Amino acid sequence: MNRSFWQRRRRRGRSHQQNSAFGQGDSRERDTTGTSQSPQDSGHRGAEAPLTSSCRAGESSIPDLPGFYFDPEKNRYFRLLPGHNNCNPLTKEGIQHKEMESRRLQLLHQEDKQRKKITRVGLNASSILRKNQLGFLNITSYCRLSHELRVSCMERKKVEIQSSDPSALASDQFNFILADTSSDRLFTVNDVKIGGSKYGIINLQGLKAPTFKVHMHENLYFTNRRVNSVCWASLSHLDSHILLCLMGLAETPGCATLLPASLFVSNHQADTDQPGMLCSFRIPGAWSCAWSLNTQADNCFSTGLSRRVLLTNVVTGHRQTYGTSTDVLAQQFAVKTPLLFNGCRSGEIFAIDLRCPSQAKGCKATHIFHESSVTSVRVLKDEHYLMASDMAGKIKLWDLRATKCVRQYEGHVNQYAYLPLHVHEEEEILVAVGQDCYTRIWSLHDAHLLRTIPSPYPTSKANIPSVAFSPRLGGPQGAPGLLMAVQQDLYCFSYSSFCPGNTEEASWE
Repeated sequence: MNRSFWQRRRRRGRSHQQNSAFGQGDSRERDTTGTSQSPQDSGHRGAEAPLTSSCRAGESSIPDLPGFYFDPEKNRYFRLLPGHNNCNPLTKEGIQHKEMESRRLQLLHQEDKQRKKITRVGLNASSILRKNQLGFLNITSYCRLSHELRVSCMERKKVEIQSSDPSALASDQFNFILADTSSDRLFTVNDVKIGGSKYGIINLQGLKAPTFKVHMHENLYFTNRRVNSVCWASLSHLDSHILLCLMGLAETPGCATLLPASLFVSNHQADTDQPGMLCSFRIPGAWSCAWSLNTQADNCFSTGLSRRVLLTNVVTGHRQTYGTSTDVLAQQFAVKTPLLFNGCRSGEIFAIDLRCPSQAKGCKATHIFHESSVTSVRVLKDEHYLMASDMAGKIKLWDLRATKCVRQYEGHVNQYAYLPLHVHEEEEILVAVGQDCYTRIWSLHDAHLLRTIPSPYPTSKANIPSVAFSPRLGGPQGAPGLLMAVQQDLYCFSYSSFCPGNTEEASWE
């Protein structure tokens, strides 16, 4: 009985193997017949193609395993180790950097290859000209759309910088640039290899196509402290000085320094243009600064400190202190009304009424809030709206009368960096550089993203570009465009001569 049981088991095993072999043979035959179908069946196979592609897409969705990275080229998982392990070059940060660098190179190639870019679907020079002739567009809308077309056609050109010390230009790296009101000068903060920062002023009057050449006026003024904030100051005349906010170092306290712009001139000009007031004010832990153009706070500047705002009169030395509950990271004075707008680390934005005493309870006029630390505030010309950005990458337009957000500009990238906003109401555009080193341009009118410009250098914390946009680069007779400073190079994105809107706009004018 026992032997007959094992015989039956063997026969079942052999029959199961034969059936499985037959099954494999059938499947192979099905594959073979499937590949050798007649051309008449090609239409039927095309109908089944979406099913096949969807199945492959399902197979390609590889699950994420904690601590592992799946390489689609090698079709296998690799173990991820912490970034500090120098023995294993494969880290999550390295993989992300490789992907970002590949995307940046692709965008750079597209920027160089494609001259005409599309800002909006269906927007071109002929269409807006035709709508304007038919009366569908008023003058304001026509000019705004024309500028959007010109922004899309801006080309990157490297600027040749001339200086009395060419070796310094090859080694010093741009940290910050700031154009003055007339956009014929550019104040620069450069990081020096030995440590610290030095300053200079670039004359933009020679910034003209086809050769873009500028001259840098340097000065021996040097500091080993970090520059937190910079703005132009109008003491003796418009933009006569530069106000710098310096962080304290070790036992050296922080300070706000007022430098005359006439210090940065060539030797033959120094005899005719004497330097103005050069002064420095000691302040503890300064984060931001702003110069007042309001007549009710004449010759005054403000510094944002830790838990307070300090208002200083340069001529008299009088100071007023306004207490806050957090650090003040961004500031700007209003011109028509005696208000000072402040953006805080806590996300609060409030205005100080300069007519009130420093200890008065009602000195704070407006309160609006962001969810993250505010890095930049810009008051628009009518002073009914305020633009603000924060460390969460949010850029919002606030209605100060209703104290509510009326528009939000998407795409900006920021996590912790102090990044400024550049608002230009004549062209109705907004410019901002993200922590991913991309320069983005939006329409102020409807928050539409017009263009994304990649950096000429690989993405890194040390290579975040500093930009300046002006409708008159090089002075009143200059052309609109964007200046970008990164590492040791300066680039100009000017309105191109072959822009499709040039002929039409000239005929309209």
